[in-house]
Amino acid sequence: MKKRKLEIAVISDVHLGTYDSYADELLAYLCSIQPKILVLNGDIVDIWQFKKSYFPTSHLNVIKKIVSMASKGTEVYYIMGNHDEAPKTFANISLGNIKFSRKLVLNLNGKKMWFFHGDVFDIPWINGRWIAQLGSFGFGLLVTINKLNNWFLKRLGREKYSLANKIKKDEKKSEKYISNFEDTVIDVAIQNRFDCVICGHIHKPKKALVENSAGTITYLNSGDWVENLTALEYSLKRWKMYHYKNDKLSPFFMDEALKEMNIEQLMASIELKEVEKNIHPHKPKLF
Repeated sequence: MKKRKLEIAVISDVHLGTYDSYADELLAYLCSIQPKILVLNGDIVDIWQFKKSYFPTSHLNVIKKIVSMASKGTEVYYIMGNHDEAPKTFANISLGNIKFSRKLVLNLNGKKMWFFHGDVFDIPWINGRWIAQLGSFGFGLLVTINKLNNWFLKRLGREKYSLANKIKKDEKKSEKYISNFEDTVIDVAIQNRFDCVICGHIHKPKKALVENSAGTITYLNSGDWVENLTALEYSLKRWKMYHYKNDKLSPFFMDEALKEMNIEQLMASIELKEVEKNIHPHKPKLF
């Protein structure tokens, strides 16, 4: 099967480790594309659910495929979400072509693109818009406040606050939750002078050009792989929404080489690429 070449592919809210994840379908999608950059925009692995000890082979194959793509030259940016719950030491570190962070900014063809998961706005008692006035420091402050909020909830024996879960549980209020989330994200992005903002978290795929009194911006949400099975693709200076349900991929399609390679071999391949990069540091520009 011929792979589609893309400049960027974005997926989020896969929730590997849960019964809801469409891992086979996602694997088929990843095996059908060849992106220069793959952005994992949060909640790829659901650490919250690990206590259930559910992580089948199909879910492990998705991890293997991502590592395989990195070993073959794809730049992978893992933006941590609330369900990933990675330790602080994971933020801003790299493992070969795999880079971990809380946010990502890319300049594409003269446009400033801001990628982040979206869970920083999961604080019901605070309005993120005024913090946005503080710029990048404000985003860091939101991250810290969010962590403290969930720490206190845990100490009190209460469930962590999740906007995505609230939307699912209360359909009557879901439109209001989503509208408030989108408005806040858009306001924050415009205030920080981005041309485009790309998030996930609320499991609501969307592409829209938004104009308000503060300015104009492109709002993108990559959706999820538990209900909508969607991704964002950037090619030829344009963003498109990918819908797996409209495609003709078999959920059992997988690269033959991937079937034979174990995770240790993949990790060794990444380490080799890192050594080669250090020996030959020059790298051509992608865009």
